[in-house]
Amino acid sequence: MVISFVDLYAKTKRNTEGLNIKEINNNEIMELTRKMAEIAKENHLNIETCAEQVDLGETGITHGSCIDKDLIEQLVGCKLKVNKDRNQREECGCFESVEVGTYNTCKNGCIYCYANFNEEQVKASVKLYDVNSPLLCGNIGIEDKITERKVKSMKEDQFSLFDYQ
Repeated sequence: MVISFVDLYAKTKRNTEGLNIKEINNNEIMELTRKMAEIAKENHLNIETCAEQVDLGETGITHGSCIDKDLIEQLVGCKLKVNKDRNQREECGCFESVEVGTYNTCKNGCIYCYANFNEEQVKASVKLYDVNSPLLCGNIGIEDKITERKVKSMKEDQFSLFDYQ
């Protein structure tokens, strides 16, 4: 399980205006996460945080990452040479990646979300959904320019003695 606490950015504040959302302090976070960790343990689950400053190690909750180097190395069967994503907050544990999302395209309607800030645009985007399109919303038009992105392998070529046991 991955948890995070709402950060009230300007867009989030605007989207949640009138809901009386209150940022919780570290003591409240600790109390809540202790209870969550107990429930998780009883159900054989692990909890990680996403981009949180607070250290919850004493509760058994660790910092996690969405773009998780260790997990991806395990899945692809090799070591990766990657850097932390500089475009994310300091607390984010993800390594460099390419964002594939687009603002104002999600129809889940989470009011705290920073990525949807124009309800009319969301409605218009949803109308363009096409399961057969290579794009999230819409199709490639004649006026669209497609540029191939240069990519390099992240595979670590240097082996370590510690890789072999």
